[in-house]
Order: sequence, then structure tokens, then C-alpha cells
Amino acid sequence: MAKLFISLGSILAFLGVALGAFGAHALKSRLTPDMMKIFETGVQYHMLHAIALVMVGIISHWLNDSQLLAWSGRMFLAGIIIFPGSLYVLTMTGIRTFGAITPIGGLAFLAGWFLLAVVALKQM
Repeated sequence: MAKLFISLGSILAFLGVALGAFGAHALKSRLTPDMMKIFETGVQYHMLHAIALVMVGIISHWLNDSQLLAWSGRMFLAGIIIFPGSLYVLTMTGIRTFGAITPIGGLAFLAGWFLLAVVALKQM
């Protein structure tokens, strides 16, 4: 599990940097300021939680694959797919309906952080 989360987190961080650069260079002239801010919020949460996923992988190595920790990583991964993913699609298509699923990703992030805290309190 450690290798998986470190690898996924690293790949997602790479993708976050690429999307950030894409937004700054290719989208800035194509999106309204409001849509650009939404895109940037997606990149910010994407990067933060990609790093959290790497962190879960590192901690997992120390704790011999705790199930709570595995769920924390899964929640971060789901959150990255749903929260920034929906914001990226919203800004590219203009379909505001995608904004309605964004909070589900936020709940996944909250669950990931909560589970990580529980792991820390129980096992560290």
C-alpha cells in the first residue's frame, strides 16, 4: 500500500503541476476571471491532497499498512477525482451542474483527514 499511495500521489502531483501550468498559460486568456479562480481552486486542492496521499504512503510504510490509513488514502484519492475534477470539468464546459458534485469531493477530503487523525491518535 505504501508504494501505491506514494506512486499515485506523485503522479497526481505531476498532473497538478501540469494542469496549473496549463491554466496559467493556455486558459488565462480563454476563461473569465471567475472561471479562472475556480480552476485555480481546483489545482490548489489537487496539489495539497496529492501531497497528502504521498504522506499517507510514507506513514503506511511505518505502520505496516493500517486499514484506517488505507481508507484515509482512498478518501484523498476519491476527493482528488471528485473535487478538483468537477471544477476542471465545470471550467472547461461551463456546465454548472458539475459544481453540484464538488462538495462530495470535499466530504471525501474531510473523511481522509479525519481518518488520518484517528490513525495518529491510535497508533502513533
